[in-house]
Amino acid sequence: MPNIASVLKAEITRLARKEVRDECDALRKSNTSQRAEIASLKRRVQTLESSIKRLAKQDVATAARKQASSSVAFAEAQQTGIRFRAQGMAANRKRLGLSAADFGLLVGTTGQSVYAWESGKAKPRPDALAAIAGLRGIGKREVATRLAAAKGDFLR
Repeated sequence: MPNIASVLKAEITRLARKEVRDECDALRKSNTSQRAEIASLKRRVQTLESSIKRLAKQDVATAARKQASSSVAFAEAQQTGIRFRAQGMAANRKRLGLSAADFGLLVGTTGQSVYAWESGKAKPRPDALAAIAGLRGIGKREVATRLAAAKGDFLR
């Protein structure tokens, strides 16, 4: 007959192995899911990094185009001697009591263009710049006359 101590030792060993196996299975499942999530995150980071590189290249190209266009606009402004400030144009428009649409009608553009110029998002072309400069020194009566004429031309 076996010794009670050896039977007890065998039973304790069996139960300990079972508990360890259950814990290891749970850890394996957790490890597998974490590895899958890490792989997914790596793919996501890789796509984001490639997007950043592509956007950086586009940004550099856009900056180069802006630099070239601003140097051309600066050269044109130097040739004509007309300076443009968004705040100055907005102040002149308000002084004359004109809406952006009316100001755009006088200049030969749209109200949206006027808003873009005033916010600094865009710069007027040389022909519009000359028209804006032409509106600097005139009064409200002259503006009303020009506006009536421009609206009359527009309706014809």
